[in-house]
Amino acid sequence: MMYIVVILLGTSVGATTSAEAFLNITTLKIVALGLIAFMFGTAAGTLFGKLLCKVTGGKINPLIGSAGVSAVPMAARVSQKVGAEEDPTNFLLMHAMGPNVAGVIGTAVAAGVFMAIFGI
Repeated sequence: MMYIVVILLGTSVGATTSAEAFLNITTLKIVALGLIAFMFGTAAGTLFGKLLCKVTGGKINPLIGSAGVSAVPMAARVSQKVGAEEDPTNFLLMHAMGPNVAGVIGTAVAAGVFMAIFGI
């Protein structure tokens, strides 16, 4: 269902946006900032996961931290795939969905705070 909604939204936005309005320097800056934020979020989550792994004596898998970004469900799937490559009996998908959904909630809260601050 989620993929269908994303495809419909992408198609409707793409069909109604002109190239002059979309392909400009401001849009490219926003896309670049989004990519940088995604990279920092993934790196910070992985580093924090490694820290928690050391603190708990190996009870927490560091890959769980990489799923904390709000890319549902792809970040959790990547954590599952990488974990399964290392240990085929490792099943991280459901554990990775927790921080994955928390990343979505955190993104929504941050967006609400920014909207309140900037009066949008």
